[in-house]
Amino acid sequence: MNRYAGDVLGRGWQQAGRRTAVPTPVERDLVLEEPTSGFVGAVVGWENGLVVLEDRRGKRRSFPFGPNFWLDGAPVDLRPPVRARTARDAAQQYNRTHTASGSRIGPAEAARVALPSRLYVEGRHDAELVEKVWGADLRHVGVVVEYLGGIDDLPAIVAEFAPERGRRLGVLVDHLVPGTKEARIAERVTGAHVLVTGHSYVDVWATVKPERLGLRAWPDVPRGQDWKKGVCAALGWPHATQADIARAWQHILRQVTSWRDLDQRLLTEVERLIDFVTEDHLDRES
Repeated sequence: MNRYAGDVLGRGWQQAGRRTAVPTPVERDLVLEEPTSGFVGAVVGWENGLVVLEDRRGKRRSFPFGPNFWLDGAPVDLRPPVRARTARDAAQQYNRTHTASGSRIGPAEAARVALPSRLYVEGRHDAELVEKVWGADLRHVGVVVEYLGGIDDLPAIVAEFAPERGRRLGVLVDHLVPGTKEARIAERVTGAHVLVTGHSYVDVWATVKPERLGLRAWPDVPRGQDWKKGVCAALGWPHATQADIARAWQHILRQVTSWRDLDQRLLTEVERLIDFVTEDHLDRES
């Protein structure tokens, strides 16, 4: 054997013969040695980049994480514990790849020219909720959302809009229940190029899942009483003024981060309207 066959000053000579420190996540009760000080102890905790060791006499010392420990006679690169992937982590990752409505986010694109078709939403709170959950999708397809102050205005709006092929009108109505005035107006204006739909809740607030606000269910409000004020009163929220109601709604709206926070029946109707108003434009260049 030639003792001088290799270049002793070649690359890596400093590490020759050294044992590699194995990356090791810290665990409670792991017995480690810090060779510089000779301190040997079991892991009793860690924080702020330091691990705390306690020896058999109860003495404690703190050392920084890194490749400066021995475990069972072998060097280890001690690292903070691997953090378990939580539901919150999964949700944050999902939100980076999907819109609030659940659509996958594509590459950035130029702003689109608005379609001739329109989507009307009755109620300011309803419109704000639609914008928060479906706003990105609607901008992607070029659909403009218009605010509808009340369904009594709908016949005049439809007449002025003059729906036709390629110029459709979709309308989301609050508290659309068979046999009501709202249902009769909806039936009167619905046609080949007009779709009126909605949810059966007395108010759009109730389409938010109550558990998102820490409730088992939305409070029962006696018939004839203003529903929003009744809810606020039952929950102990201020409700004397319109500003109080607006603040209550903003609190509720903040709890909505995606479609998962809403009742499925609302999701179904909004998606139905989006499909309807874009139906004549499916061959539009993407």
